[in-house]
Amino acid sequence: MINKKIFSIFRQGSTTYFYSSLFFPSYIKKEVFSLYAFVRKTDNYVDSTPQDIQGFYNFKEKYNKAINGKKTDDVIIDSFVQLINKKEIEQVWVDAFLESMEMDIRKNTYNSNEETLKYIYGSAEVIGLMMAKIMNLPKESYYYAKYLGRSMQYINFIRDIAEDNIIGRNYFPKNELKKHKINSLNLEYTKKHPENFKNFIYEQLNKYCKWQTIAEQGYKYIPKRYLIPVKTASEMYNWTANQIHKNPFIVYSKKVKPMIKQIITTTLLNIIDPKKPNNRLNICTIKKHIPQISYY
Repeated sequence: MINKKIFSIFRQGSTTYFYSSLFFPSYIKKEVFSLYAFVRKTDNYVDSTPQDIQGFYNFKEKYNKAINGKKTDDVIIDSFVQLINKKEIEQVWVDAFLESMEMDIRKNTYNSNEETLKYIYGSAEVIGLMMAKIMNLPKESYYYAKYLGRSMQYINFIRDIAEDNIIGRNYFPKNELKKHKINSLNLEYTKKHPENFKNFIYEQLNKYCKWQTIAEQGYKYIPKRYLIPVKTASEMYNWTANQIHKNPFIVYSKKVKPMIKQIITTTLLNIIDPKKPNNRLNICTIKKHIPQISYY
């Protein structure tokens, strides 16, 4: 039985992850929910407006006590620590996650590709690694699990441009913006430089395609029963990327997210044949429409 608080936090945090995760087998679903409740709870402290900085550090302190053997009576923390011990999740992965969350408190801009990728490693790639542990995947899968986390996080960056503008946050490297002669991602500015903005977005989608293509090569390591929810979540991010490709300026008018019905329908298709690619959703299968650029 999944704890009500854990269930509620996960449900409120991510439509795509929550509804796709419902299709994990019951014997690991509780573990998936424990992971994402901890991740979402931590993220909420630094993404709230205003940020709950003291709340974050209190939560981090309680986690450190729990990992050293003390019961905190915080079901989110205690269940996550139980998960760490049961699945032998690497402590350095959790440390990297907490470091990236702390970066959201003290850092609003990123000067280089390396800085952005460091943030992505802690905020997303290690989550992919933890999921690999939960699913008992072989170590050969870890490389691809990191790329799946990276690609999904990058779509979040693109999708949330307007939202991040409000809080003065920009995850895209300054040198990337400079390359496209963009001084700001505020709507007032990008409307005056529409082609620059579109080309910038296309280049970010191109990066996503590279990373997503690598990630999908790791599906071969995921058992069919686990692949269904993983592939569903991934395809929902492909759908989001597709919508943004059709109209890059959509990121200013709405938060592009799939409907629950669409997630369920995609899941059912994956139950029928989880190994069949859904090219209709995948922007990377039509990337001939996106200018080809070099990757880092």
